[in-house]
Amino acid sequence: MFIDRAKITVRAGNGGNGAVSFRREKYVAAGGPDGGDGGKGGDVIFVVDNNMSTLVDFRYKRKYIAENGQNGGAKRCSGKAGADLLVKVPRGTLVREAETGRILADLSSDEPVVIAKGGKGGAGNWHFATSTRQIPRFAKPGKPGDAFELSLELKLLADVGLVGFPNVGKSTLISVVSAAKPTIANYHFTTLTPVLGVVQLEAGKNFVMADIPGLIEGAADGVGLGHDFLRHVERCRLIVHVVDVSGIEGRDPKEDFKIINRELANFSEELAGRQQIVAGNKCDMATPEQIASFRTFVEEQGYRFFEISAATNQGTRELIGAVAQTLDTLPPIKQYEAQPLTDEERLQRDTVSRSFTIEVENGVYYVDADFLEPVLMTVNMDDYESLQYFQRTLRQSGIIDALEAKGIEEGDTVDIFGFQFDFVK
Repeated sequence: MFIDRAKITVRAGNGGNGAVSFRREKYVAAGGPDGGDGGKGGDVIFVVDNNMSTLVDFRYKRKYIAENGQNGGAKRCSGKAGADLLVKVPRGTLVREAETGRILADLSSDEPVVIAKGGKGGAGNWHFATSTRQIPRFAKPGKPGDAFELSLELKLLADVGLVGFPNVGKSTLISVVSAAKPTIANYHFTTLTPVLGVVQLEAGKNFVMADIPGLIEGAADGVGLGHDFLRHVERCRLIVHVVDVSGIEGRDPKEDFKIINRELANFSEELAGRQQIVAGNKCDMATPEQIASFRTFVEEQGYRFFEISAATNQGTRELIGAVAQTLDTLPPIKQYEAQPLTDEERLQRDTVSRSFTIEVENGVYYVDADFLEPVLMTVNMDDYESLQYFQRTLRQSGIIDALEAKGIEEGDTVDIFGFQFDFVK
């Protein structure tokens, strides 16, 4: 099964919470704070696996979650960092943020890419000791890791793309010039998946050729299989347009040539401008007049034309030689520039993640704020300095201002995750 698109969810690990701890040693009368820092959450890292050729694995597993960092411990022991999660994808996979469509990574090289960064661990209470605050009974919670819904799209990496109507001989051509072994039969849509073949040249040179199946009229608009596979031509440096010049199936080769080029243009103007070589196939079954007429038609439009018969190997050596010569003059395979989140965007998203709601019921102000839950876990409500830290957090997050805007008065009850206290201005 050839799957070249998938949607998945990834989430990096949360940072561990800082610890609240104090030294307890036999001959130390008053040990100071020694709560350790929380460990960093694990990253979600995408890497290329050359043994994968489709995205079919992502149809069966859609959630990828890295390990959380461990909480800090006593004696300033930092929590263990969460293990990174490696996600293997086939070479040529584009990773996009599903919501915005922005490209986060182009997995075309062997370089691993961090897609989601793990949260930073929280600071232990020893960081908050000062000359006036010697017994801090609070610590900082770990920060949450990045979370994304991703859209994966496979765009094959090939130097040359073979395009043309079904049954014009593309599969036969790639089978005789490379080691690829596609299914070949005398009916339309024999090839249902793109086929890659490595064409070996002298002196150790080679290039990758791809047979792109399913192009017919209306392919760019979703007709037939072409809409699914046109994206795989986008990376190709050179297009070899294969046309059946014999007209043995009752088709007009000139009209077929126009239709395929029109579909390429409808799909992408950039693709339509890609350099193209025309291979007139099945010349062994065509008349000299048919070949000459089509050659004139093609060359008048500025294309190079080669007479071939893939079935008998006629003209294929000359075609491959011209392809290799042309590739030497062309830029490398297209790679898409990633658009990772900027620091400003990360700050903006962090602000959104610190959103909250306030509802008033029977005189009680209920605050719903997910980001406060780990804060409550690291604060000692029986300690005055801890309460001061908690109050600063409420003030900095805007919750105090929002409560006052709701009309809260001194002495009114505030409820946060079941913890209730009287409001004090």
